[in-house]
Amino acid sequence: MKIIKNTVLAVVFLSTLHGISQEILTKKEALKITLENNFGIKIANNNLEVAKNNTSMYNTGFLPTASLSSGANYRNDNQTVNRQDGTSTSVSGAVTKSYNASVNVNYILFDGLGRKYNYQQLKETYNLTELQAKETIENTYLQLFTTYFEIARLSENKSNLNEALSISKQRLQRAKYQYEYGQSTRLALLNAEVDVNNDSITLINANQQLSNVKRGLNIILGVEKEVDYVVETAVDFIEMMNFEELQQKTTANNSILKQNEKNIAISEFNIKINKANYLPSLGLNTSYGWNKSENPATSFLAGSTSNGLNAGLNLTWNLFDGGSTKTRVANSKIAVENQQILLEQQRVTIENNLKNTWGNYQNQLFILKAQERNVFTTQNNFDRTKERYKLGQVTSIEFRQAQINFINSKTAFNNAKFDAKLIELQLLQLSGDILNVKF
Repeated sequence: MKIIKNTVLAVVFLSTLHGISQEILTKKEALKITLENNFGIKIANNNLEVAKNNTSMYNTGFLPTASLSSGANYRNDNQTVNRQDGTSTSVSGAVTKSYNASVNVNYILFDGLGRKYNYQQLKETYNLTELQAKETIENTYLQLFTTYFEIARLSENKSNLNEALSISKQRLQRAKYQYEYGQSTRLALLNAEVDVNNDSITLINANQQLSNVKRGLNIILGVEKEVDYVVETAVDFIEMMNFEELQQKTTANNSILKQNEKNIAISEFNIKINKANYLPSLGLNTSYGWNKSENPATSFLAGSTSNGLNAGLNLTWNLFDGGSTKTRVANSKIAVENQQILLEQQRVTIENNLKNTWGNYQNQLFILKAQERNVFTTQNNFDRTKERYKLGQVTSIEFRQAQINFINSKTAFNNAKFDAKLIELQLLQLSGDILNVKF
């Protein structure tokens, strides 16, 4: 008996050490790891870098172009020259050599303001990419904490299941003693064994589900972690503003609405860019060149060398292009109109989502308070039933029902708590405030 007692104590001690040694993944640490390693955020940052490169002066057409060209030609042929006086000269293997080199510079002085509008459009595109990156981070925030709080919820529920299993094991031990001393039937003992088995199976399934969700969190974190870590289970609710203020923040800061506003601005620049084709373009070209030639005996000149500067202006005005510019301008205006319609549609949809989410949040907070009262009531009921069970005043079935009611109420309260927190995060995302939350 002493050996068994020591073994039990050793198991309890090792389990305690294991619990102490478990790594705690805090919300703040999880967020830091995600921002550094999440795959979607990395891609969004790369896209932002591309958009930044596109707004560089090197991509606007405002700078001149310069080129260097050179060449050499060699010609070897047989030539016969017939003169006016009737004489002629024939040369076999007449060699002609020529060399050239030049530096060329071209610059568009005026292109109908197309470059200007294109540059402004590129800047708006960069702003749009920033908003897209912000939306990606917001979605990742929501995904991260949805999974994180799911782990917390399952961890709390697992604790409830551990408590249920502990109660069932105590009842089984009591049923064994009662059966051995003839104070109970074998049926009561078998019922207690079945309940222990059922609670054990439920706990095993909960452990597996918890491990699966932790592996899912690893994907969001962008790292590979062992699933033996624990998370923070405390939930702090943010003091929410009233609905009117929340609605105003959503209209001003919602990422989807802001992106559509940028799409409208980009489409409006398309109209101006296409209209630039109605105006003339003026270009400047200049070059400095060197040329040298070596001629055969049949040529009047034995050779020549020249160098000098050339410069010129060219004006191009497309008076009529068959109506293609007019068509592009008309289609650009329709594209702007479509973007405005889409913005209005999104405003209506997001406002509707905000109202539904706000209603769900208020409802969930009420449910949370009701479930908290249920836990208090079922706790009292279970404690009284437990005392009466020890005195033999209630059956094992009644005790089991009180136990189930107590555990179910704790689980329902736990679920309501985390459901309310997740709805709160959805409200923060809709209002564009989720990135400002301090965890």
